[in-house]
Amino acid sequence: MTELDPLSETTIAPADAYAANRANWDDRATVHAASRAYDLDGLVADPSRISSVIADDLELLRPHLPGAADSDRPLAGLDVCHLQCHIGTDTLSLARLGGHLTGVDLSPQSLAIARDVAARAGMDIRYVEAEVTAAAPAVAATFDHVHTSIGTICWLQDLTGWARTVADLLRPGGTFFFRDQHPILATLDDTVSDAVVPGYRYFAMPPGHAWTYADGITYTDGDTSQICARRNYEWPHPVAEVLQALLDAGLELVAIGEHDRLPWQALPLMVAEDGAFVLPSPWRDRVPLAMSLVARKR
Repeated sequence: MTELDPLSETTIAPADAYAANRANWDDRATVHAASRAYDLDGLVADPSRISSVIADDLELLRPHLPGAADSDRPLAGLDVCHLQCHIGTDTLSLARLGGHLTGVDLSPQSLAIARDVAARAGMDIRYVEAEVTAAAPAVAATFDHVHTSIGTICWLQDLTGWARTVADLLRPGGTFFFRDQHPILATLDDTVSDAVVPGYRYFAMPPGHAWTYADGITYTDGDTSQICARRNYEWPHPVAEVLQALLDAGLELVAIGEHDRLPWQALPLMVAEDGAFVLPSPWRDRVPLAMSLVARKR
């Protein structure tokens, strides 16, 4: 395959795929830190500000946090682990909601930026470098709440290991929150600009297989010429796989949601609306863009 090639299926060992993804996210982190979209200086300067991602998450999570209904610090006193935290804007936001935060990510450059953001904001946040399925022994602690949101599990081959990690990190009675693109959205051809057209597989891939592409772009503004490690590897995960992995890990599903909004423009015909992206009519009522769930450890 050549650089700048389209999405295609390939065979690769997960460890090699994760290494390529780590390099890609190291490069993306530098672009994201300088972008208007993340606005790190503005986030640091305003101690009342939380990211739009966490604001949307909170609307879904709040009913399932005891005593949080009317609180402006609904995570107060809770130990919280944020998986796949990237450059820490959502992690900082969770800390501003009262949580004692630990962030986990596989990208050392992302974590370096996250630590700088936390220090500049005057927040005590612990960051740990680890691939998600190895996070529990790397963190070596348990939590009242585990959080993962938006653009996460497509980068993981092993959802059984992911769910086991969540369960291992949670204390009995602890909550897990998850929100991400809907698996149906992941099947749609993102090269078609005037319609919604299925183009990619829905069901999980055989072991050792992955989607791959190399396009050197990212979802924010900024100088993408800095993205030198362009190769990515991703995996599709149908709804049943996500839910079954969590059930098999011993978690109890508390709430499940499907949504018509997403924080980024996943398809060319999506349009901006109130700080997010939606599909125009008639597609908006026909295609889910995101899914969410709340689970609890028994």
